[in-house]
Amino acid sequence: MSEQRWKMLKGAKMKGLKLSLAALLAMGVCQGVAFAKEKRTLKGNMTLKYNVLPGNAESLSEMFTKGEWYGRLRFNSFLWDWDKEYPGKTKDNWAIGIGGSLIYKTAYFNGFGATVGLYTSQNPWHMDKDEVKFVKAGKDTFSRYKVKHSGHFGLNSVAQAYLEYKGSKNSFKVGRQIFESLLTKSNDTKMIPNTFEGYTLTSNYFPKTTIKLAYLTRQKLRDHEDFHDVLTFKDASGDSWGNNDDSAVNKVLNFQNFVAAGKDTHHDLIVAEVSNKSIPNLKWLLNYTTVPDVVALGSVEAHYKIPLGDYALIPGIRYIKQWDRGADDIGRLGKPVANLKGKGDGYKDPYSVDSHLFAARIDLKAKNKIWWARIGYSKVADKADIIAPWRGFPTGGFTRAMAQYNWYANTKTWMVRGVVNFDRAGLVSGLKASLRYAIQDFDDKKPGVQADSKIVHLDLVEKVKSIPGLYVKFRMGLVNGDDNIHDINGKLKKDPSYNEYRFEINYLF
Repeated sequence: MSEQRWKMLKGAKMKGLKLSLAALLAMGVCQGVAFAKEKRTLKGNMTLKYNVLPGNAESLSEMFTKGEWYGRLRFNSFLWDWDKEYPGKTKDNWAIGIGGSLIYKTAYFNGFGATVGLYTSQNPWHMDKDEVKFVKAGKDTFSRYKVKHSGHFGLNSVAQAYLEYKGSKNSFKVGRQIFESLLTKSNDTKMIPNTFEGYTLTSNYFPKTTIKLAYLTRQKLRDHEDFHDVLTFKDASGDSWGNNDDSAVNKVLNFQNFVAAGKDTHHDLIVAEVSNKSIPNLKWLLNYTTVPDVVALGSVEAHYKIPLGDYALIPGIRYIKQWDRGADDIGRLGKPVANLKGKGDGYKDPYSVDSHLFAARIDLKAKNKIWWARIGYSKVADKADIIAPWRGFPTGGFTRAMAQYNWYANTKTWMVRGVVNFDRAGLVSGLKASLRYAIQDFDDKKPGVQADSKIVHLDLVEKVKSIPGLYVKFRMGLVNGDDNIHDINGKLKKDPSYNEYRFEINYLF
């Protein structure tokens, strides 16, 4: 990309950013005083906390008259600057999304209620249609599949639509919904969350214990309008964007290979998770996630708090065991399922997905909640890559930085992280900052993994107190990769170095 064109793109982005910010501020002035209590607030991971929920209804009509509306306006912008472009493979890219969501929750009549969520992401400014394949982080502001087949940008989706039966300690949902567990997340950091179709049960029947069960039949990734398979890569026509095209998907587990192996191309996702806080200072979690006849993952996680006066030391561990439950049927066709990209050189058994992962961390937290710091480590067995295309990251919370995938076989990662709440410290109203530094040591021999890299990742989040519901966020990722690594075949790996910048505005009403 020429320097002149890059400057034009940046100028267009800043102009659009200012216009969108002005519009959001105007809306905030009009709506900010509408509620004494904010209906929802954004958590640090961009998930929503509902502060106001519908109550009970005495009749069917009251279910709707006593329901609650929740609105959200969003602006997201992305700039991705490769250190070195590879013609036909990589290209400096950018994307802008403007949109939001409107969610309606009914009141509960005899325990029954319903929720519908409409989401949109529009792209008045975008790269050329023949360049969408190069867009990285910003791809979730539109649908590449839609652009390819209709030429149209933008996303419109009914991402949530479910019926619910809620008791005092249990909730059962049927339909399209967000389901948060260890390996399934809404990952709502772009424009539209990752959601699932199916049946879920959440129970707090036992003291200090949460049980989650899910039978999920379909998934809708953030850059899709429609729901698709939870695992299968590519559709019947061979389109790479027509099914589960998550960045962490196993590309060998695709439609054509499932057919060739005589296996079903439609899959379900089953999740069972238990978390408990019964033992003082100890939090533990057990999770079992499986795609029957393909793969299963069992996880255990524990964190123990050690009080130290004005501080607390909190060591934690996570272990994930991955079992091959039928993926090797495709392996018997000579397809290297062990690597997510289908490049099996350097793998001890490229035709099986048996593997495991270990992660550990130590947090030091100030009791006044002004700051906390973390040291994290993760190591993946030299067997197979971990399969988790459901937006819950295997190394998340331990060593994963923004846009990084470090659960390839024989990968070791170290991370240090610090978080400062400038608002609580009385320094800058509403401001919170997070800084991470990670060292990723991949297996040099494996062609299917990237070269080693070091990452600096900065987040700045401002909750604008003068306009209730308004949040402004800036994210920056600086990646310095090794440009002199050769794989087992003697081929020089691509330099993974790049700089990424994100700017986001959220307004909740």
